[in-house]
Amino acid sequence: MPTSLTEQLGRRNAIAEIIKENNVLRQKEIVNLLQNKGYGVTQSSVSRDLKEMGINKFNSSYTLPEKNITTNYALKNIDSFIIGVISAGPNLLVLKTEIGAAQRVAVTLDELNWPEIIATLSGDDTIYIATSSISQQNKIKIKLEKDINNG
Repeated sequence: MPTSLTEQLGRRNAIAEIIKENNVLRQKEIVNLLQNKGYGVTQSSVSRDLKEMGINKFNSSYTLPEKNITTNYALKNIDSFIIGVISAGPNLLVLKTEIGAAQRVAVTLDELNWPEIIATLSGDDTIYIATSSISQQNKIKIKLEKDINNG
């Protein structure tokens, strides 16, 4: 049974924390540390997470990718669900998604922690993105359109 996006993000945040705090040489160490934190994981699920997070070994230990690589990965995972980005006043963007995808896309945008986004509110196929100004709105619109079109 596939895990929910929230569970997956929690597990991946825990993996990132483990790698930041420890000199991890083997995937088995990550599995053990995750299990100690209460995550029911296997070596194959950790291997898949590491690959999808862009985490590789460097000088025999695992290292986190640069921030922009993680951002690109996150956007690549949602770009196929986004239909369009529309300005709706100076502080609001409307993001149209495939039916049923809005919550997943909104959670991903929240996890990116872009400073231009104050908040997101999602329905079934629509996300409202609040910004503090029109310039912040334009920055988000450019980021989304650029990354989605390049995805």
